[in-house]
Amino acid sequence: MFMKHSEIAPAVMSNVLKAAEAAARAIPPAFPLEATVAVNPFLGQATEDLATASARLKRVAGLQATQSASAYRVALENGRITDADLSTALAASTSSLKPESVASLKSAAMGDEDAQPVALPTIAALAAEATGVDWPALVEKTVGLWAAGHFDRGQALWSPTPGTEAFAAWRAFATHDLTPEIAGLTGFCAHVTQAPDTAERAITRAAATLGLDEASAETAFHRLYMDLGGWSQHARWLLWQAELAGKTDRTLVDLLAIRLIWEEALLKHVPEIGQAWAETVVAHAMPVAPTRETVALAILQDASDRAHQRQLADALDGASTTGERPFLQAAFCIDVRSEVFRRALETVDPSIETIGFAGFFGLPLAHKSHGSDVVEAHLPVLLNPAVETTSHAEGPAEQDVRISARTSRAWGRFRQAAVSSFAFVEAAGPLYAGKLVRDALGLGTTPARQEPAPRVVGDLSIEQKVDTATAVLKAMSMTEGHGQLILLLGHGGHVTNNPHESAYHCGACGGYTGEVSARLLALLLNDPETRAGLKDRGMALPEDTLFVAGLHDTTTDRVSVFEDSLPHHRPEDLRKLRGWLEQAGKIARAERAAKLPGASADTVAARALNWAEVRPEWGLAGCAAFIAAPRKATAGKDLSGRAFLHSYDWQTDEDYKTLELILTAPVVVASWISLQYFGSSVAPEVFGGGNKLIHNVVGGIGVIEGNSGRLRPGLPWQAVHDGNALVHEPLRLSVMIEAPREAILDVLSQHPEVRGLFDNSWLHLFTLKDGQVDARYRPGLSWDEYSPTEHAA
Repeated sequence: MFMKHSEIAPAVMSNVLKAAEAAARAIPPAFPLEATVAVNPFLGQATEDLATASARLKRVAGLQATQSASAYRVALENGRITDADLSTALAASTSSLKPESVASLKSAAMGDEDAQPVALPTIAALAAEATGVDWPALVEKTVGLWAAGHFDRGQALWSPTPGTEAFAAWRAFATHDLTPEIAGLTGFCAHVTQAPDTAERAITRAAATLGLDEASAETAFHRLYMDLGGWSQHARWLLWQAELAGKTDRTLVDLLAIRLIWEEALLKHVPEIGQAWAETVVAHAMPVAPTRETVALAILQDASDRAHQRQLADALDGASTTGERPFLQAAFCIDVRSEVFRRALETVDPSIETIGFAGFFGLPLAHKSHGSDVVEAHLPVLLNPAVETTSHAEGPAEQDVRISARTSRAWGRFRQAAVSSFAFVEAAGPLYAGKLVRDALGLGTTPARQEPAPRVVGDLSIEQKVDTATAVLKAMSMTEGHGQLILLLGHGGHVTNNPHESAYHCGACGGYTGEVSARLLALLLNDPETRAGLKDRGMALPEDTLFVAGLHDTTTDRVSVFEDSLPHHRPEDLRKLRGWLEQAGKIARAERAAKLPGASADTVAARALNWAEVRPEWGLAGCAAFIAAPRKATAGKDLSGRAFLHSYDWQTDEDYKTLELILTAPVVVASWISLQYFGSSVAPEVFGGGNKLIHNVVGGIGVIEGNSGRLRPGLPWQAVHDGNALVHEPLRLSVMIEAPREAILDVLSQHPEVRGLFDNSWLHLFTLKDGQVDARYRPGLSWDEYSPTEHAA
């Protein structure tokens, strides 16, 4: 039925390997727990529209890239989506498969219960149906067991075949693992032994054996990658990191070869599924194309997006007036959680103004923390570090921290070791009862010791200092009108007993807190040499302007202020600052408490210390908009903690370089966050992190549910769901920028990968004028006026 390997033409096999490469690129990366950042799970489908991506993902993963029909039906019934939303969304669609009318579009949401999408079967799935043995579960378990040891990042006490490439390491493992043979797959160990010695040869041999050609291979391979779950995404991250450094990585190819060897063995073991598999190959060879169903659901999603855009346009009712020189300017990260605190802080005193900028403050740092030699990349994952910094202290203080860390690691290894772990529990278990009680009551956690001030490794020249300061101030649109105090606020979330802790930190800082960036920038901008250089370049800072660094704890809404080399003659100013921050924190906690299950304004902060709390905060749930404009466009507007706010004044932007930076960096990062929440909400079984209550950490990389199963990337269910309903409303991000339309189009034309996000409607784009929505981007580098009819829908 299928051709032998020797009968496949070299050109065909070359195309099969190209298909393997394309399938690998269709997988999103998953960053390890130590520095988790949000990733767009649809990254590999960014060149397709939503309906086509949904059709592809149905084939390879059994999911749709939209909400269910019943979710849209509920929104129609409760009036959140109006007929006008449906009408404008229908008119905007260019698909020949779209419904003929609003009534027929409604009927797409009013059908029977949602049918669960079904992926094309793997050979393992066909063999399970024929034999009654759950082969997919066996593959998942055995491959997962090997992968947990092979990819371990320091959690395990021992790792097999360290330093060996994945394919060779798996073969060494699989030739001695009798689990498949015990389950009935006789001769599997011999089959692995006889496999080709390289992953590429194994893939081409398997493609020949399974009858896969260049037409069918890409989605067939994509299907197998999706079958491996988080392990494929971890391998994609390894490739991502390698390519950032100008290198490459073979792990994805190795994983595909491993999975194909399993498929070969199972087809040989259950030959009666040959006809069913041949039909599956034919289905894989069909071009991926949207269907009437996926088109209708995509239009309903567009209508849902437009419903929120109406609410946003209502809120943005015009620019407010600006007052005199502010006493305090507080620069926050653009993170949506900052919007609540910014609004609260500005209500405390009229002399306060807030600013929004990416939380790494434009400093691409590779940082070594106090007592550690681990290099942390404190910058967006799209970039490479350019400046090396450290918080290492001098003398005994540094040594004490290192000794303490080594002692803690040794004690942890003793507790986990095979020989001592059971004896430890028997002997020490009762002693931990008191600790558990204290932790449950929030009494057992002490604040982390403050690190020494960060410093650059090696001296920066005066010119380097001034160049950096100039670039940062221009990017922040802070070239004039400086306040007496300028507070630079990084952010991070304080949580307890949570493997996803880094997900609550700063995405712009690579999953770390923004403390280092804020403290370093404050030191730089207070430096007399920097100030003198800025004055020579025509960007003089007032003599009484003082930069102060702080850290916003997004779980407790409390702010730590760092007094790194601050002058002693301004204690009253700092007391005033701390008082304002405390008042703002109370206001912000009261607003957030209303949305947190079981919380009150007085108990919000305590959730950070509770080791059993599955929802210490909502993170970025609800994120729906990105606004780049002067603060006067959004000041006083209640955006409910759903908007990324980036300060930007196009009239001071020479050659629109800052506009280009915003569109190619913060907007892209925000889109990753938005689409991760979207994917974890609409497709939790594939793109979500599962149930926090039964998580186990594997290899320091990610989590599984229970004691085995696939690695789970994405957000835990408790991060988007309150137990009764979704808290995150799955919407595609609406990007609103106050800038000339032509300038925006010019940037998009120079960056086709960013333009594709808007042309394929993974993001929406609008212009603002005087603080109001002015125009909507239309795919193809053109604009539609934002009509009053659409606004009033």
